[in-house]
Amino acid sequence: MRYINLKQQLQEFTIFSIADIMKIDANFHRRRLNEWQDKNYIKKVVKGYYIFSDLKLNESALFEIANRIYNPSYVSFEAAISYYGLIPEAAYGITSVSTRRTYRFRTTIAEFSYRTLTARLFFGYNIIRYNGKAFKIASPEKAILDYLYLHEDIKSGNDYAAMRINKGAFFNTINRNRLKVFLKKFGHKTLTKRVNSFLEFIKYD
Repeated sequence: MRYINLKQQLQEFTIFSIADIMKIDANFHRRRLNEWQDKNYIKKVVKGYYIFSDLKLNESALFEIANRIYNPSYVSFEAAISYYGLIPEAAYGITSVSTRRTYRFRTTIAEFSYRTLTARLFFGYNIIRYNGKAFKIASPEKAILDYLYLHEDIKSGNDYAAMRINKGAFFNTINRNRLKVFLKKFGHKTLTKRVNSFLEFIKYD
């Protein structure tokens, strides 16, 4: 396969895998990938996954890549909280939820981290569509719950303040009823206590 053929066939892909290429050409020789990397036609993200070097990377593209290279997963924690404008700064790296083991990829385009949740807690995410593509990201309510659930050290007023949640954005964005429904699904008494404490803090802060 010539590079021009690959580009034409996969030009709509944000990220593509060796399996995607094999669907086009079952006799594809993997050594071509090294040749194309040397010529800076493509970039390796992680083992088995590549992007075209001229891809314009933005937040949406990075979130889609995060979903794809470690599946199943959805973006959550600081990355999602920042996406919804609940904190004033962009998150460092992209942290996601997965039912697979905790893992981290340090790549040339971003750092992708994954935190493990059991299958029963893999819910509460939205599918955001952009330019004919899509990525999965926690709803704002689930992002807050995921964060507090896996950061057990956050349990006091000082800890909540350190999260730097924008109070106005929080009350404009968070659906309290949905938050309570999701919290009930966790079935975790300590988390419930901490979430209620956090809500009291942000209410009277």
